[in-house]
Amino acid sequence: MLVRNARGSDLVWEALDENGDVWFDAQISLYDFSAVKTSDQKIADKLQKILKSAVRLNSEFLSTWSGFKVETQLEFPLNWGLGSSSTLLSLIGEWAYINPFFLHFEVSNGSGYDIACANANGPIMYQVENDEIQYSEFNFLPKFTKHLYFVYLNVKQNTETEIKNNADKFKNNTKAINRISAISRAISTNKSFTKFTELLQEHEQIVSKVIGKKTIQEERFNDFNGIIKSLGAWGGDFVLVASNEGEDYVKKYFNKNGYHTIEKFEDFVLS
Repeated sequence: MLVRNARGSDLVWEALDENGDVWFDAQISLYDFSAVKTSDQKIADKLQKILKSAVRLNSEFLSTWSGFKVETQLEFPLNWGLGSSSTLLSLIGEWAYINPFFLHFEVSNGSGYDIACANANGPIMYQVENDEIQYSEFNFLPKFTKHLYFVYLNVKQNTETEIKNNADKFKNNTKAINRISAISRAISTNKSFTKFTELLQEHEQIVSKVIGKKTIQEERFNDFNGIIKSLGAWGGDFVLVASNEGEDYVKKYFNKNGYHTIEKFEDFVLS
C-alpha cells in the first residue's frame, strides 16, 4: 500500500488489480469517511467502517486534515481472495500505528488467523484460547510437495457469512476442537504422504460432521483418486489437492469438471 500526501482535504483511494488496472476507486471525506464519489458503494461503506475504527483506536490517525492519496495493488486475480481483506486491515493498522488484531476485532468476527498470516513469512500454527492469541511460524516443506496442488473452485466465498453460519457450531465442542488441533500439529511434523492424506481426510470428516455439510470431495469430486480439502471458507475459493496420480491426471480431471486454475504447490507457495 502506497500512501502519499495530496492536495485538498479528502482521501483519494485507488485499488489496482494484478494487471495494474483500477478495479475500485473512491474520493473519501476525512470528516466522516463517507464516499464523496466511488465506483462501488458497498466497498466504500466497508472502507468507511475500517477507517472509523482505526481512528477510534488512534485518535491522531488522519487528524492533520490534509489530503491523502492511497494506492493498493493486488498480486493475484481479484476473485481468488487469498486474504486480501486481512491484508488491507494489516496495512491500515501499520499506517495508523495500531495493532492490526485490534482493528480486525473492531470490524470482523473472525478468529484473527488471517491477520497473523498477513504478517507471517511462512506457515503458522494459530490458536485462540481464553481470548488469548498464540501463534508461531514453522517450516513445512515435505518431500511430497510435488503431489500437492491448489485448485480454484470458480466461486469466491464470503468469509464473514461462512463464519456466522458455522462458528457457533464449534462452540463447546471440545472434542472436535482438540482433535483438529492434534491433526494440525501432526501435519506440521509429518513426512509421510500417506499419513498426510489420512490426516487431511480426518480433518474434513470432523468439520463436515460438526457443521452438517458434506465435504467438498463428497459433494463434487467423489471419483477423484486422491484427497481434496477445503481451504478458507468451507466449499469455496481454493481447495488443496493431494494425489500421487501425477500432474497430467490432476489437470485433466479438474479441466473435465470445469476447473482450469490449477496451481502446483511448489509454484504457488515456493515461488
